Amino acid sequence: MEEVSEHEDCSAQIQKYHVERPVYNYDSLQERLHVKEKKSRPLTQKIVHAFRCSAERAKSHLYSFLPILKWLPQYPVKEYILGDIISGLSTGVMQLPQGLAYALLAAVPPVFGLYSSFYPVILYTFFGTSRHISIGTFAVISLMVGGVAVRIAPDEMFDIVETNSTNGTDLLEKYEARDAMRVKVAAAVTILTGLIQLSLGILRFGFVAIYLTEPLVRGFTTAAAVHVFVSQLKYLLGIKTKRYSGPLSVIYSIIAVLSNITKTNVAALIVGTICIILLLCAKEINDRFKKKLPVPIPMEIIVVIIGTGVSAGINLSGSYGVDVVGNIPTGLRPPAVPDFSLLSAVFMDAIAIAVVGFSMTISMSKIFALKHGYTVDGNQELIALGICNSAGSFFQTFVITCSMSRSLVQESTGGKTQLAGLISSIMVLLVILVVGYLFEALPQTVLAAIVMVNLKGMFKQFSDIPHFWRTSKIELTIWLVAFLASVILGLDYGLLVAVAFAVMTVIYRTQSPQYRILGQIPNTDIYCDVEAYEEVKEFPGIKIFQANSSLYFANSELYVSALKKKTGIDPCAILIARKKALKRHAKEMKVLKEQKKATVLKLSSDMQIGAQHELMNDEMSSELAVNGRSASADTVLQELPSKELEHFLKPPIDIHSIILDFTPVNFIDSVGAKTLISIIKEYKEIGVSIYIAGCSGLVVEDLNRLNFFEKFVKRDLIFHSLHDAVLSCQFKVVSQFCVEDKGLVDGGKETRV
Repeated sequence: MEEVSEHEDCSAQIQKYHVERPVYNYDSLQERLHVKEKKSRPLTQKIVHAFRCSAERAKSHLYSFLPILKWLPQYPVKEYILGDIISGLSTGVMQLPQGLAYALLAAVPPVFGLYSSFYPVILYTFFGTSRHISIGTFAVISLMVGGVAVRIAPDEMFDIVETNSTNGTDLLEKYEARDAMRVKVAAAVTILTGLIQLSLGILRFGFVAIYLTEPLVRGFTTAAAVHVFVSQLKYLLGIKTKRYSGPLSVIYSIIAVLSNITKTNVAALIVGTICIILLLCAKEINDRFKKKLPVPIPMEIIVVIIGTGVSAGINLSGSYGVDVVGNIPTGLRPPAVPDFSLLSAVFMDAIAIAVVGFSMTISMSKIFALKHGYTVDGNQELIALGICNSAGSFFQTFVITCSMSRSLVQESTGGKTQLAGLISSIMVLLVILVVGYLFEALPQTVLAAIVMVNLKGMFKQFSDIPHFWRTSKIELTIWLVAFLASVILGLDYGLLVAVAFAVMTVIYRTQSPQYRILGQIPNTDIYCDVEAYEEVKEFPGIKIFQANSSLYFANSELYVSALKKKTGIDPCAILIARKKALKRHAKEMKVLKEQKKATVLKLSSDMQIGAQHELMNDEMSSELAVNGRSASADTVLQELPSKELEHFLKPPIDIHSIILDFTPVNFIDSVGAKTLISIIKEYKEIGVSIYIAGCSGLVVEDLNRLNFFEKFVKRDLIFHSLHDAVLSCQFKVVSQFCVEDKGLVDGGKETRV
């Protein structure tokens, strides 16, 4: 490297380097490097090592399974305790109303939302690795659980007809029976979801979340927000309609609400509208002045308290027919075993809920971990969620995951560790044990208002459409497909369609890569697209072809087609043209033969015999030219008419070498290897050499395993560097030119090559 003068501005200097070394192909570089021999242990030793247990190893596994054992002994009380307490209280204030509200989405009585905000949160404190997320009820997951509960335990099963008439004793009993059945369904979904997550975590399948790309998740959650919003309209308006689930449920729900719009309960609508206005104003204030406010304004619990007080004071339920939460039993319910007979009916739903729940958790966890400088373990998060859900199901909880709104509050109010979540769960426990019955008069329209306002952040995701339109049309398509499929088909089928479409886009991208011809930036070893830059120049006689994808069964034919198109050389077309020329030559020879026959008839008897011998020789030459048995193509071409002879003696192309840049190639399969062999063979027949450059060690190992080098393909065609391949091609051409120009001296005689 050249030195930079002290008096010169270093920032204005262009650093240069000069390297002088041999031109390496793959084999010569391997010899130069002296490859290390891999020492493989016997299988028995591997098994013994895998199952060997030591104190250090056991301690590591214990810390991994119970992260609290690692962070709690090192907990800095003076620095963290105040922030965790304030954060826990703020999050707990949000847990209470959201637990009650999201229970309505899950189609279970509100008290089960409080249970779901207590048991799983305590368990996550012990098993979770994220310090800032708030585990508990979440609108999207609650709605998915509610869809399953409504499908398996519909109102028709219990002879319930939703009307605005006053409920009698018989109807209340039917409601209780229906709710009890839906609680069983929710518990069955929860334990199965937990077992799936736990199994995936133990098997180290935390990578499954990568298939839920960000556009897919955002489109899906936006569609879920539409489902949630529509499902809360009947509570906001105070009308009674059937709850729908499955495909077209949004459309059916809207039609049901509009057909009963004249039965709107004005009192419920007024209360709900006031609550929405108050909540939106509080959110706007919290967003604008979040740096100045010590804690966000807890408007959710404020409207719950005010709504409960107003409802109890003026008897909204009895005087105006406003639906209220109803009975909230005090104390904790005894544990009960979930109904395992329902597991087969909810299996597919549990898979979708398990994946979506984990995706929401791990995405938020990584955001906060990156912001605060620590790491989260995806597999341990799966285990933590699995334990929270499977263990919580014995206490009649429904599926939980990370809540975006509560997590933002927990982080912004100074939360430092999982202890904040534990404090919030203690607040919920106090409500369950002591003051839960006070919320029995809470109007359901207040809960609907809370749910609707909390969807504000999800509805803002519609702004993704113009963003993805500018950045990536494929990601925009994924977003739209996830949204439309989830809105029309329901969240479960919509998610399946969205994931399948996302996988198809990956296949489409690999089957439709970008193909380029590269050239050299003058006086450098840097190669770029010749169509993109004016300064980039190609080498005479050399084409450098690059595809930005791997070579395998899905795109091998496209690779060959693009290679022929980009280089302008089609070996099949050239060979076919030569064969056609040979056929034309055979026809001309046949015409000459007929002419000679006519001439023979005019000759004298003595001369006729000699002419017949000459005719027989011409016939043999013509047959050999057509059948290609013993006569060479060069011999046949020498007898072509002058124009065709000049055309075929002159090389049909000016390219002598094609270099395939394999730098972007990550792997190659058997179909790709066969395609590569076919390319080398075809181009060799027309005098064009194929070289491969930029091969990684893994790709070379793939080629070795696929027996790529066993036949006629030599290893000296493989180069580590693109520049090495170019220099090697140039050197071979120069050497050949020198030999052909000067000739070789062999035994004192000059021999032309």
